[in-house]
Amino acid sequence: MKPRYAISCLAIALAGLTQQSQAAECGSVSIANMNWQSAEVLANVDKLILEKGYGCEVELLVGDTVPTITSMEEKGKPDIAPEGWVDLIPEVMNRGVKEGKLIVTSKAISDGGKSGWWVPKYIVDAHPEIKTIPDLLKHPELFPAPENPSKGGIVNGPQGWGGTVVTSQLFKAYGAADKGWVLVDPGSAAGLDGSMAKAYERKEGWVGYYWAPTALLGKYDMVKLDHGVPVDMAEWKRCTSKADCPDPKPNAWPVDNVETVVTKEFADRAGVTMDYLKARSWSSDTVNKLLAWMGDNQATGEEGAEYFLEHNEDLWTKWVPADVATKIKDSL
Repeated sequence: MKPRYAISCLAIALAGLTQQSQAAECGSVSIANMNWQSAEVLANVDKLILEKGYGCEVELLVGDTVPTITSMEEKGKPDIAPEGWVDLIPEVMNRGVKEGKLIVTSKAISDGGKSGWWVPKYIVDAHPEIKTIPDLLKHPELFPAPENPSKGGIVNGPQGWGGTVVTSQLFKAYGAADKGWVLVDPGSAAGLDGSMAKAYERKEGWVGYYWAPTALLGKYDMVKLDHGVPVDMAEWKRCTSKADCPDPKPNAWPVDNVETVVTKEFADRAGVTMDYLKARSWSSDTVNKLLAWMGDNQATGEEGAEYFLEHNEDLWTKWVPADVATKIKDSL
């Protein structure tokens, strides 16, 4: 028994040294915890995986895309922005990458952020001829406006949102008013959500501005309408996204690049954790469903991360080596 006991002790000691080595290599890591739900849960997924799988010491810092990435480019902190909507800050991103201060490790959301006009799938199933915005505009009778049922109603975003400006411009560009439609002001984000939820629960017609990934699109089966034209970024910058532009033309909503960004200083010392950050990516559909669960259960970002790890082993175990996956599963 003594040789076996000695071997067991040696194995335990070596395991302990390995964990200490990994922790020393990884060290302290600061992660931006952005102030919207999908970014919050991804930051917590990274925190759990880096702590439990790689022995890192992780600190979550409050952040938002513009100030966080600006700080990373200028000051080298925080170390990681898990969900950076980088199209919001192209000059800083381009300069940071060109000068070697910022590194994009992966697409945080593999299919990008999607904005546009959405309709319930049961409407599309009942009316398969509705595939594009021009198709939709032929059928105002299917989407009666709340204040004027003789008109079709397109629910816009609240005042102050960029998506609200774009929807208003597209409404003009496609000549929707002349085709029997009005824009509906929901009054607030809650009003927008409530209008979709109410219509969906009653199986009524609804069309309006929304985006993914979001909890509501995880809860309700909605279809994003094709714009009937390709994306024209020159036109987007000239007029589609400008509230005061008088002559918008039909245009498509570009997909937002949502990327994981790290500082050069972190990348240089990250070791094997960089392999994880290069592999870690999930689809908007995966995030939608997770956010829907979080909404139904009033879950925090940490609780959402734990739920994801417990119920999606087939996905996240592809991001890490087998021994790291075992450590994470043992910690849950």
